[in-house]
Amino acid sequence: MSKQLRKQSYRPITDGLAVSDVSHGFDDSDVLEAVSLSVQQGETLAVIGPSGTGKTTLLRLLALFDRPDAGTVQLHDDDLWALSERERLDTRRQIGMVFQEANLFDTTVRQNVSYGLRVRRSWRDRFKGWLPGVGSEKTNPAITDALAVVGLADAAEQQASSLSGGEAQRVALARTLAYEPDYLLLDEPTSDLDPRNTALIEEAVDTTRAQGRGVVIATHDMHQAERIADRVAVMLDGRIIELGPTERVFDHPDDPRARKFIDGELVY
Repeated sequence: MSKQLRKQSYRPITDGLAVSDVSHGFDDSDVLEAVSLSVQQGETLAVIGPSGTGKTTLLRLLALFDRPDAGTVQLHDDDLWALSERERLDTRRQIGMVFQEANLFDTTVRQNVSYGLRVRRSWRDRFKGWLPGVGSEKTNPAITDALAVVGLADAAEQQASSLSGGEAQRVALARTLAYEPDYLLLDEPTSDLDPRNTALIEEAVDTTRAQGRGVVIATHDMHQAERIADRVAVMLDGRIIELGPTERVFDHPDDPRARKFIDGELVY
């Protein structure tokens, strides 16, 4: 999908998934410091920056895997870590994350994708799924639709062990898409993939965004950020040093360090 078409259909809502003034670290080492950003449904936000600058940590905070040392993680203005554990679990079902490594199970593609549906359902719904005659993986449209989005509609019965690295990553993405999260977080999803698989994942991201989901993608590939993102955040030393519309950030960044990073002059 062209950038022009994305811009024409871009209609973000006024609230979304956000971190506000968050700081976080490990083993007495600061990783993030006073970071604030948000993603709205119907947009793709790319987070770029050198390795080790905190991109993965930021995604983990947004996904509620880790609690920030300071600051807040919010969804629609709710402080998520102020909610009860049950309320926070319900919120986590609205957020999906795809990691750099696919980590598939040694079974079929269909069963791998269905796993995401099972673990995100309530215990009551899971119990219903165990009853004979109640639901079927083979007829579940969510699984079929998710595999179609990533270009693997004909691979449902294929063994995951027979997939290429790029195909496995697309299955991992389909596994997350199947339970239809409102927000999708991707951590270097095309790292070391060939151009074809990279293009298919980028097309899936565009489709996901067009369906009204908010997408945050951490990537080393600045050309990828230019292709698929509505907005770009540049991270350096655990801080956001530049944030804005993609075209402005790449053509006229305010921070000279962002300009050097984009031009390949800032090397870590």
